[in-house]
Amino acid sequence: MRNWIIAAAALVAVPGIVSAQDADNGANIFKRCAACHQIGEGAKNGLGPHLDCIAGKPAGHVEGFNYSDAVKNSGIEWTDENLLAWFEADDKLIKGNKMIFPAGIKNADDRADLLAFIKTQCKE
Repeated sequence: MRNWIIAAAALVAVPGIVSAQDADNGANIFKRCAACHQIGEGAKNGLGPHLDCIAGKPAGHVEGFNYSDAVKNSGIEWTDENLLAWFEADDKLIKGNKMIFPAGIKNADDRADLLAFIKTQCKE
């Protein structure tokens, strides 16, 4: 019986191990975003808002950035699920936003790594 419990516990643990995010790879993925966005200490708004500590915040929250009405009125919170969807296809998540990134990030692992990187940059 004990062996069955150990085996069951191992099977439950495997998905977490297999899907572990790689923040270092996320830093490389962020280079695609860096033309418009900054993150980390001293980050400022540019063509896009800075991305410091965005997870868990409402869309359109960064002071001093001129968001589109679509983003300001979206009512979206930047949950992990919404951020991952935004990374993949921003125009599908919030239609009429002014971000210009039509290619999106198609690879699910890259999106997860990018999210992990962004979260490591929050020092709050």
